[in-house]
Order: sequence, then structure tokens, then C-alpha cells
Amino acid sequence: MNQNLSLSFARNSQTLDRLFQGCDDIKKHTMKLGSETVDACIYYVEVAVDNMSVEESVIGKLLGRLMNLPKNEIYGFLAANALGITDVNELSTYDEVLMGVMVGDAVLIIDGYDKAIKIKSKGYPMMGVSSSEREEVMRGSREGFADALKCNTALMRKRIRSNHLKVREFIVGKESNTTVALVYLDNTVRTQVLQEITSRINRLDISNLTDSGIIEQLTEENVYSPFPQYQTTERPDTAVHAIMKGRITLFVDNTPVALLLPANFNDFLKTPDDYYERYTIVTLARIIRYLAAFFSLCLPAVYLAVMNYHPDILPANLLFSFAGGRASVPFPSVVEVFIMEFAFELLREAGIRIPGPMGSTIGIVGGLIIGQAAVSAGIVSPVIV
Repeated sequence: MNQNLSLSFARNSQTLDRLFQGCDDIKKHTMKLGSETVDACIYYVEVAVDNMSVEESVIGKLLGRLMNLPKNEIYGFLAANALGITDVNELSTYDEVLMGVMVGDAVLIIDGYDKAIKIKSKGYPMMGVSSSEREEVMRGSREGFADALKCNTALMRKRIRSNHLKVREFIVGKESNTTVALVYLDNTVRTQVLQEITSRINRLDISNLTDSGIIEQLTEENVYSPFPQYQTTERPDTAVHAIMKGRITLFVDNTPVALLLPANFNDFLKTPDDYYERYTIVTLARIIRYLAAFFSLCLPAVYLAVMNYHPDILPANLLFSFAGGRASVPFPSVVEVFIMEFAFELLREAGIRIPGPMGSTIGIVGGLIIGQAAVSAGIVSPVIV
């Protein structure tokens, strides 16, 4: 919207309010300036400009000076002296105002003045953001989501500096009063999906909300399905890529895990590195992932079907090798499979629950020792391991 600002404060304010509609992380602070009460307001991203009343800040110094000036001197001061303050610039159009707010600065508009004043702030701070340990990458950002919801929405705003990025906040939990935020692009999101997830959040009737996993369980389509229906992430860049494709990111205060919805099977086989590598390498890596998923899901069942019902389809040498390995095993093949599945599931759980390096050590060494011991004792065959 490349239109010049008006002398009318009401028109400027209404236009900017419309442009920022649905952006709950962008705040508007109205005030009266001068001894003759001139209308004014400041627009800013909540986390980027955290405190406008600090006297030592550029914003505080400018507003403090304007508060005591007569109306006819305010405009002269802005034109002559305000721009002498470090990191203060004039903006002429609504597009410039939008960009000024999106980059993390504060923008001041005043009645009777057809220019907006952009006041430099510290911008988007690091906010104690650490890297995601669950989603390691070779390339790309090292930032991960934090426990604070405001911090997470600011990380999204830092990457998508557009007024089409909307942040809608809800309060869930009768006792906890936890903030939940939906982040999406209003020009690409599917309206039916947005309305459906909004309706499900509004229907939640719980006392306490502490994690996004609770939202996931209470709003998913099929509560009896063992498969995930929402994609989770702790990386802002992954959430940004999803939003740019018309999906919605759901944040819950006090947890760094965001939900991406809707999700399909293909979404769970993508990694953040896929967006930063050449397409030939990424295509090969995805093919390998699909094959690995197929083998991990179907190979035990295929093995049981072949060994129990169709051994004739195997080459003779391979069949004799399998039969020799099972010669000392007293259990049927299906019992072998369940024994090893249960054993490795125990190792996985132990590796997750035991903190520190000991957990990974148990997973590696335990798998080797238990697998070898099970084969030596004749409980399972080598091919099952």
C-alpha cells in the first residue's frame, strides 16, 4: 500500500489498524502529547520494543521532550530537531510504516503531521534462544523455539516481515489461563482449516494446559489412531516454510514445541536440510527415507509371511541359511519378532529416560550385548536381530 500518510491522525490510525488487524503481537499505544493534548500513538512489535517508558531509551527521550511542548512547537521540533537524535527517521508512506514496525522498530504518528517517526530500538533480541537438540541440521539457522510464547511469535515475525502474517491469541484453561497462538498468512491459509482449528480451540474445556501435546490430543481428528496427525517442530525456519505453504503453526505458552497443521505422511519425512541443499541431493535423500520407512514397517511382516507360508520363493542357499540360524531357537518366528521388538523398545526407553551420556551409551552398548546374548542363548535367530 504505497500511499502517503495523511495529516489526519484518525485516517492514519484507522488505515494502520486495518493493516495490522489480526496481528496480536503488534501493539498500539495511544497517548496525548504537548500542553494542548495532541493525539498520537506508537505501533511496535511487543517483544522487540519491550518498554517505551525507559528514560534512557531513544523513545523515552523523544516522548519526554514532546510532552511539554505547545501544539504549534511540536511539528517544528519534529522537523528540525527530532531527526538529530540518533536512529530516528521520517517515513512518508504506509508501506514504510509497515516495514519499520516489522523490522522491530517503533513508529510514532501524530495528529496534524503527515510523516511518521521511526524510532530505532534494539530490534529482535536473542531472547535466550538456544538451538534445537531434536532437529539437528548441517546448514541453516541454529535458533530454536523457547518456552515463552511471545519470544516464539517474535522469531516468526523476524523471518516473515509482512502484515499478512497474523497472530491470533486465545486463553485456554480455567485455572492455568494459558496463552495459545495461531500463526499463519491470511493470503495463503485455507479458510476452512483455520475456522476448524479455531472452533476446536474455543470448544476446549479443561482446567490446566501445560504443553502443546495436550492441545494435539484434544483437537485431533481421530483420537484412536496410533499415527501422529500434527507435525511438531522446535525450529522457526521449519515453521516458516510450513506457513509459506498455507499451513498453520500453533504455539502454547511455556513449551518450545510448536504444532504444524494440517500434516500429511510426506511432511514427516522432510528435514530442515531439504530446503538448503541442491534438489538432486535432497531427492536422493528422500528416496532413501521412503525406502527406510517401508523396510522398518514392513520387513518383519514380510519375513514372517515368507518363512511361514511361502518359503519356496527364496533361493535355496538363503533358505538353508535361515533354517540353520533357527535350528536352535525353540520359538516360532512370530514370537522371535515380538521378543526383539520388545527388547529394543526397552532399550529405546532407557536411552531416553536416563539423562546425560549414559543414556546414549546404554542404547548402543545394550543393543550390541543383548542382541549377541540373545543369539548365543538360542532365544532368537541372527536374521531376526
